[in-house]
Amino acid sequence: MPPPTALTVGGIFRDAVRRFERAGLHYGHGTHSARDDAAWLILHTLRLPLNDLRSHLRRALTPLEKRRIARLVERRVRERIPVAYLLHEAWLGEYSFYVDPRVIIPRSFIAELAREGFAPWLRRPVRRALDLCTGSGCLAILLAERFPTARVDASDVSAAALSVARRNVARYRLGSRIRLVRSDLFARLGGRRYDLIVSNPPYVRASSMSTLPREYRHEPRAALGGGADGLELVRRILVEARAHLAPGGLLVCEIGHNKRALERAFPSLPFVWLDTSAGTEHVFLLERDGLPLTTGASSSARRAKSGRGAQGALPRARRTSRA
Repeated sequence: MPPPTALTVGGIFRDAVRRFERAGLHYGHGTHSARDDAAWLILHTLRLPLNDLRSHLRRALTPLEKRRIARLVERRVRERIPVAYLLHEAWLGEYSFYVDPRVIIPRSFIAELAREGFAPWLRRPVRRALDLCTGSGCLAILLAERFPTARVDASDVSAAALSVARRNVARYRLGSRIRLVRSDLFARLGGRRYDLIVSNPPYVRASSMSTLPREYRHEPRAALGGGADGLELVRRILVEARAHLAPGGLLVCEIGHNKRALERAFPSLPFVWLDTSAGTEHVFLLERDGLPLTTGASSSARRAKSGRGAQGALPRARRTSRA
């Protein structure tokens, strides 16, 4: 005799989807919908393949399994905690990472570009790369995986974030090739020059921070807020990056929905807007020779600080995302 529907994977999946939809949850931390959230939560808890819900719908649950899933569903609904934090797991493509509320949940479009080796723009071997605002270390790890002979520096101003990054670097056994540095952008990187710099910095406008859905408020505020216009850190990166790039080097930076604001702020820069699964408005590329000269950088940085930035609204819902 088959088990009652309520005691099967399919039964508890349907119940979770109904609860998530009634609660009006917000998605965007690796999933797009109530069905995605429920499937991920249940399959991970049962240690089943994440891409194979259908094959397990009639699988019977033990009372302990049902209680574990029910507790996570309850927390997702009542506390609005993203599933990635509940499971301590986030994914960028086929790579998984440990996460907790010390770091933003990875969801960067730069991950898509890294898989393709930043073709056709990157035309030189990558011997040394830098991930600014590394958070969980996910982009630094993807760079090390994609460019197996490269040395990668991963910097973040948050010591707590670097603790999480260290755990992920160790998991992928990349400690000999990835150097973690506590630094306010380039401040403690010395005179090193890089063939490739990537960054997914905080870029949410101050006016948007107060209206973020509850799910986003579980993330570190400092990892989201980009000042008045969301471009506070982006401006500093643009001013300082040239001095840290080798000849022929590239800067790749994600800025959310701030393309128009950035082009108004830097009308003379030859931005190349890269094609991602969300279009061509979220990630720009600049070659070293297209970046501002460092002459007058300090005054530019002061202006950027007083203006406090320039970014866009929420990180968009997607399978891969902010680092």
